[in-house]
Amino acid sequence: MQPTVTDPAAPNASAAVTVAAIQMVSSADVATNLDQARRLLEQAASRGARLAVLPEFFPLMGLRDTDKVSVRERFGSGRIQEFLAATARRLKLWIIGGSVPLEATAPDKVRNACLVYDDAGRFIARYDKIHLFGFDDGRERYVESNTIEPGREVVVVESPFGRIGLSICYDLRFPELYRRMGPVTLIVVPSAFTATTGEAHWETLLRARAVENLAYVLAPAQGGIHASGRRTYGDSMIVDPWGQVLSRVRTGPGLALAELDPARIAAVRHSLPALEHRTLDLI
Repeated sequence: MQPTVTDPAAPNASAAVTVAAIQMVSSADVATNLDQARRLLEQAASRGARLAVLPEFFPLMGLRDTDKVSVRERFGSGRIQEFLAATARRLKLWIIGGSVPLEATAPDKVRNACLVYDDAGRFIARYDKIHLFGFDDGRERYVESNTIEPGREVVVVESPFGRIGLSICYDLRFPELYRRMGPVTLIVVPSAFTATTGEAHWETLLRARAVENLAYVLAPAQGGIHASGRRTYGDSMIVDPWGQVLSRVRTGPGLALAELDPARIAAVRHSLPALEHRTLDLI
């Protein structure tokens, strides 16, 4: 499976830019969450960010798993998608809308879709979450396949900031996904990790994906206690290609900002050309 690459005519990145990972504690009300996202995106733009990424299911963390189905939108229309396009245009900011519940083939499910808009508010790309979370330790139980229909395509976006690989939350545990992207400048991982799995694995996995791919990783997350009583781990962060955490937000709404520097990637890949040393065909 080859990745779907959008906008192949986009220029290669050459200058360093500020990017933002936005952490939220989304509620069970879409309007309230869009207001929270708007304020945080405005803060990111005012602090010089040219790209901002929202967390998984930023428009809704419902009381029940099925709540997302009731607010799902048809691809290309709806208040959530209109909000993303209009805000990107108004702030002149590239926005990756963490994930949005879109219509699925099944009437009782959604596609968990990551949507990309450029700084003119134009839709650029869509990635549907491939790997669906399942967990049961006797105290907590999650079965995403009950309400989510998986995607099938790997998606890479050519942007003014370089090649961006799109993924969502549980995808983080499957390194073969990122290998299929080919060399990328930036990996985004909008998430809503549970407190249990986040405490055990979140930072380790993010730093591993950065080191393996010699790329920046930008991981915005849900981080707090939601209306359902669920606690998400938070710790949104930006990691550089050497695995160093450049910026993070531990809990509660906020911004992690850092500089994405193509020269840093070039230097790391020159000193450690691991991507050129691969001999096993994992694709």
